[in-house]
Amino acid sequence: MKRLSIFFTAVLFLSISLSAQDAKTQIQDRHSVPGLSKSHQIILNLTSQFSIPDLKKPEGPKKSNWKSGALLQMGFSQMSLTNWAAGGYSSVALNAYVNTFKTYEAGDMFWENRLQLAWGFINSFGENFKKSDDKIIFDSKYGYRAWKKIFFSTAFNFRSQFSNSFNYPVSTGKTLVSGPFSPAYFSLGVGLDYKPVRAVSVNFSPLTSNLVVVTKESLRTKYGNRIDQPAKLELGAQLKVDYKQQLSKDVAVASTLILFSDFLGKPQNIKVNWDLFVDTKINKYFSANIRTNLIYDDNILIPDKNSVLDKRVQFKEILSIGFSHTFGQYKK
Repeated sequence: MKRLSIFFTAVLFLSISLSAQDAKTQIQDRHSVPGLSKSHQIILNLTSQFSIPDLKKPEGPKKSNWKSGALLQMGFSQMSLTNWAAGGYSSVALNAYVNTFKTYEAGDMFWENRLQLAWGFINSFGENFKKSDDKIIFDSKYGYRAWKKIFFSTAFNFRSQFSNSFNYPVSTGKTLVSGPFSPAYFSLGVGLDYKPVRAVSVNFSPLTSNLVVVTKESLRTKYGNRIDQPAKLELGAQLKVDYKQQLSKDVAVASTLILFSDFLGKPQNIKVNWDLFVDTKINKYFSANIRTNLIYDDNILIPDKNSVLDKRVQFKEILSIGFSHTFGQYKK
């Protein structure tokens, strides 16, 4: 029995040895090249054990879904008079305007954000320092495609100013008429956004809430709030039309029209806010532009030359020639 076990063990060892020798012979035959020396053959056998990686040309950076840019404009004028027989005052005037945006587009959704800042003054030496422009406007709109050119949307808007504004009647010297958060307007609406072409966006929000904030007690009745009411809620429907178009290489137009009907007040009295901006490029760093703003709100009472308060159409126009420069993806 012991001899039989030794016999089977020897047969198994011999079989394994022959199989290994056959495999080694096959590898050598597969990688052997006639005329190579033994050392070269050994190197060939060793290197055949390693796989060569598949090298591909690296792909470029992925296109971002974000776009951003800014427009900066500054206008400056100065006049100095010395012993001027015709009269007048030396003066300095400055106005600055910043328009910046950041948008996201991916598939069927978009998110648009825009911030506008403006401030300007006129200082006539010998007269009062007077502010000529002051505004803060922030817009944000999110949309998701419902149909081909129609999106479900949510739109937010904020409007206020940086500093106090005064009127200068002869009898009283100066009178405060507005200030930071006096007033400030917050608006949030849910509805549909229609984009028939790239230059036009029509947003209809049948459910829109407005919050009118007036922190200075002396100004609350001027802007439609009660004397004890620092914030007033309005609920209604809003229509907003945005138009932005490059008419030619050097002329660009942007317009925003907002119509709002307050269901909690007098819905038949439509509130109007219309901004228009026309920019004409002179050269790389200078441009001439005109900005207008028309407002009608029957809650805002404005005095006439006899100090009689009543609701009136407000209109502001600013013509500026000066430095202009764009950053990022802002097109002008």
